[in-house]
Amino acid sequence: MDWLQAEREYENDVLGETTIPRMFFDAAERYADIDCQLYKGGVYDRSLVAGDIVGAAPPGEYAALPYPDVAEIVRRLAGGFRSLGVDPGDRVGIYADTRMEWAQADLGLLTTGAVVTTVYTESSPTQVEYLLTDPGATGVVVENEALLSTLAEVESETDVEFVVVIDEPSQDWNLDADLYTLADVYDAGTEYDDDTVEGWIDDQDWTDLASLVYTSGTTGDPKGVKLTHKNWRSCLNQVHRRIGPRADKPEDMPQPEPGKRSIAFLPLAHAFERSNHFQNFASGVTLGYAESTDTIGDDIELLKPEFAAAVPRVYERIYNGIREQASESTVKKRIFEWAVSAAQEYDRADSPTLVQKGKLAVADRLVFSSVRDALGGNIEMFISGGGSLSEDLARLYRAMGITIIEGYGLTETAPGVSFNPPEDIRVGTMGPPLCEVDIKVDSTAVDERTREDNPGEVGELLVKGPNVFDGYWQKPDKTAETFDDDWFRTGDIVARQDENYLRFVDRLKNLLVLDTGKNVAPEPIEDEFATSARVDQIVVVGDNEKFVGALIVPNFEEIRSWALEEEIDLPEDRAAIVNDNRVRKWIAEEVGRINDRLGGHEQIKEFRLVAEEWTPDNDLLTPSMKKKRRNIYEACESELEAIYHESGETTEPVTAD
Repeated sequence: MDWLQAEREYENDVLGETTIPRMFFDAAERYADIDCQLYKGGVYDRSLVAGDIVGAAPPGEYAALPYPDVAEIVRRLAGGFRSLGVDPGDRVGIYADTRMEWAQADLGLLTTGAVVTTVYTESSPTQVEYLLTDPGATGVVVENEALLSTLAEVESETDVEFVVVIDEPSQDWNLDADLYTLADVYDAGTEYDDDTVEGWIDDQDWTDLASLVYTSGTTGDPKGVKLTHKNWRSCLNQVHRRIGPRADKPEDMPQPEPGKRSIAFLPLAHAFERSNHFQNFASGVTLGYAESTDTIGDDIELLKPEFAAAVPRVYERIYNGIREQASESTVKKRIFEWAVSAAQEYDRADSPTLVQKGKLAVADRLVFSSVRDALGGNIEMFISGGGSLSEDLARLYRAMGITIIEGYGLTETAPGVSFNPPEDIRVGTMGPPLCEVDIKVDSTAVDERTREDNPGEVGELLVKGPNVFDGYWQKPDKTAETFDDDWFRTGDIVARQDENYLRFVDRLKNLLVLDTGKNVAPEPIEDEFATSARVDQIVVVGDNEKFVGALIVPNFEEIRSWALEEEIDLPEDRAAIVNDNRVRKWIAEEVGRINDRLGGHEQIKEFRLVAEEWTPDNDLLTPSMKKKRRNIYEACESELEAIYHESGETTEPVTAD
């Protein structure tokens, strides 16, 4: 693979063995004429705006901050945090949604030598207390008064000495800790000159601890993953070697270049988006911040980005939104369904015929060109991580003229392990390992049937490299369980295929062991429903049971559209809808269609419909949109009971008949 040799030999100014603050300030000098951050007006009561530190953006529109302006904000914030007593090694939390000030506070704290810890905005008061007391945080940056109210319930139980609010508060708050706005911190930082701040950066080493990124807590309490500047920086280097603007690449190949735009909306409290930020800053990319996950469609049209990074659930939602818009009339719906069918036929063909090419061209003119326009018209590359992406969904996007590059990683690897090269994207895989990342596969972790069902070398993935963490914060036992000598056990089952490309099978802990002894990986089955119009969410179940079952949240919009077309009178209440036999039969047709694509032991033999969507708000998804399976099982206890104890001795799979 010529590209692999080229990336190993690649050198440019982005690459280096420096701390994150040094990386950022070097980038700010290189990209002095380029916008760094784009922020939306009319969304927040920003204290930086109230303090005349940045200008107000027009409501509903974006304003820009060039790289030198952001660098000045970061310098002043670093000085302000020092004036609050932040010393190297102190832990300080950030408790906010993704926005420009999150990144500015992060870089400011890292510049002081502090260790930034993460607090998720969906956290309960008890969880907030844990995420501040476990690392021994001495301070916390809070987004607004809504989150400040949650913090106030537990703040006295923590060691927090100061609280910094990003937005301007509207009232006085009675806290044990000292309260400041982010503008106050900026103003306090003016007492330190640039040379002093430079000295703080010079005193740091890239092996110093930079962050404690807390895991999502899908099982048990979240663990603080200790990530050094070296971990973050090594991953940045590795990814940039793969996707950066190398001379051996064709000019039209997607690559991050100075001045191109990316949109940010994933939680910065997670390693995936944090790493994307560092990568974009180092490359001179302009980062625009979505108002919220609900406004991504509008914001992407305004920002017109070339790049975006998201988890698979976001790509599913975008596709579902496109399909719903196309279903506004019977004619539009039929045209969309024909276009999708034409795209799938074209993509499946080893050598597309002239007829298939012609159909795709018509589909593009009638449907897909409008889809690209709705995504801003400039998208060169979507990046998918943080979970398994449906192969069907990836192929549909590709046929629509939108490239999704899938990668793989974990918080513990800062977060990169593998990434599809733009030169040789193999849909359905996570690409080969990044430079400097060594892997091996432990085939003893899975049974023979799992190995037979998945081509390639199958087993648990083990990793080592400079981006791999060295342990969990104050949890030596958990750390010891995770390492096999110097190899990090990822807990993920993969198939290593030709030329070291990795395909995700499932989390080892998610494997269902039927009472027949057969192992079933649920995620690949769930991925089969990613493009389904009828099924919105699904969890495959069956551990210690005779057969595979499923909990399904149906697509209620599609149900109502179907009922209208068929002149079926359905109740308005969702709980009543999921208990309607006509709806169940309609969903069963889709389950049967998917079953035809599965092996016998994988086929779904019973399912129950669930009325409530699984979200981070009801604690059934993590903030990064991963399923909290244990929580879903508890929330759907009666449905599980019905599957396995009211269905009798079910042996036949659901069929489409």
